[in-house]
Amino acid sequence: MLNIFEADLSNDTHAGAIIELLNIYAMELVGGGEELQGFVKKNLIPKLKERRDCLVFLAFDNSTPAGLIVGFEGFSTFLCKPLLNIHDFVVAPNYRCQGLALKLLKKAEAIAKERDYCKLTLEVLEGNESAKSVYHRFGFEPYHLNPKMGKAFFWEKKL
Repeated sequence: MLNIFEADLSNDTHAGAIIELLNIYAMELVGGGEELQGFVKKNLIPKLKERRDCLVFLAFDNSTPAGLIVGFEGFSTFLCKPLLNIHDFVVAPNYRCQGLALKLLKKAEAIAKERDYCKLTLEVLEGNESAKSVYHRFGFEPYHLNPKMGKAFFWEKKL
């Protein structure tokens, strides 16, 4: 039986599922193709517990971790409301193409609406066509303020 819920980071089963699912994602081409470092596996859950802006959703099929969303609250200055940025989104390989991704997104959206967030945001790699298809079906669109200025890009500078 599939169950989707907000994770309890103090629950060892939930914590283990988060690490397991993130590691699956990390080892795939779209996740960088490398296993999570030992430091990350050891410290991620304690560090997430310290954050007040973190939301984690898990999907379990009975006792098997099936999917994960890790999001962080941000803030839209133009709308003067909080938003939920989906930072990590994983569906385990055995559960893909079965509608689980949309169910996870619906759960995140429902919580965001309850908290009066103004929008959901996320990043997606240009070549990740399957993820882009799911996001588009759910209603996500490339971000722009004015079409004359084009779409926004997500950039980073590693420190």
